Amino acid sequence: MKPGPTVYIVDDQPAVCHALSEMLSVLGYQIETFGSAHAFLRSSAPAHAGCLIADVRMPGMDGIELMHELGRRGSKLPVILISGHADVPMAVAAIKAGAEDFIEKPVDDAQLVAAINRCLAQAFEDLAGRQSLQDLERRHQSLTRREAEVLDLVVQGFTSHAIAGRLGISPRTVESYRVQIMDKMQAESVAVLVRQAIRLGLLAP
Repeated sequence: MKPGPTVYIVDDQPAVCHALSEMLSVLGYQIETFGSAHAFLRSSAPAHAGCLIADVRMPGMDGIELMHELGRRGSKLPVILISGHADVPMAVAAIKAGAEDFIEKPVDDAQLVAAINRCLAQAFEDLAGRQSLQDLERRHQSLTRREAEVLDLVVQGFTSHAIAGRLGISPRTVESYRVQIMDKMQAESVAVLVRQAIRLGLLAP
């Protein structure tokens, strides 16, 4: 397992890979380099957190095509595109394709580091969001079938008396279930339960 987010560099020029890797390693970044888009895609890198620095113009699959392929594979890896042949239409195409930034060669170190930090901050935020949702799903799965039924009705706005009538149980039993649900879901109010239900896809926003 990787110890943390990685900066992936994809460029067909070994000198560029070496220079960027050396500069970023000194600053404490974890680096992996690849000589082509296909080599990068063949690795397990796209599945890991971090960010990608890719040259726009490369033999075979170019940087923008690589971005599209990552998108087709469902990758959320943020991408910074670099190019030694930059022009305005290329920069516009890169940003429209979803690139976080577009930087001309020779690469300005400060500009690149700032772009990487933005990407990694986004990667951390996305990771925290996914972990938070997984934790919420685990809490929901810990509910009994009856508790899940009561939860569904509570977030739809039914009162305890109405829920009792629908499920054929006493209002006091419903209240007991509600306490258990709030405890298991770690929700301090019905409003929090509703937001959780929306996040879980149980309730339309």
